Amino acid sequence: MDEIDSDFTQEIINEIVLWKVNRYSNFDSETLNLLNKIDKNEKILNENLTIEVLGKLLNRKGVQLAMASTILRFKNPNIYQIIDQRVYRFIYGESLPSYYSSIEKQIETYIKYLKELKSICEEKNIDFHISDRILYELDKKYNKDKKIKY
Repeated sequence: MDEIDSDFTQEIINEIVLWKVNRYSNFDSETLNLLNKIDKNEKILNENLTIEVLGKLLNRKGVQLAMASTILRFKNPNIYQIIDQRVYRFIYGESLPSYYSSIEKQIETYIKYLKELKSICEEKNIDFHISDRILYELDKKYNKDKKIKY
């Protein structure tokens, strides 16, 4: 279930949410329709659409930035990756800011993260499609003595 080759439905969202946190989150048709505007084959980040989709996702009960980024990653891993404490720390050398900040700040954090991740992937010749996994493992290797804040 690493890639989904169809429009998103409530059932697909349920599978992703269940995979991530072992629970469900109901999405309205407006949110699903907006999410489905993201082209699964696109290679370039549409920042305006991403901001709009994230705004909808982050306003859903039970959806924070980690979940929203997971949903987006399943929609199109060529432009979205999961924001993770380990990957964030590996990139920026500091802890991921609190998820309890404003929705606008969370969106800003994620957009900045995607751009920086893309830049690192191009510079280091890392496949963006799997970069969250690669950098996660690198953080575990090089920062094994540092605790993650949960």
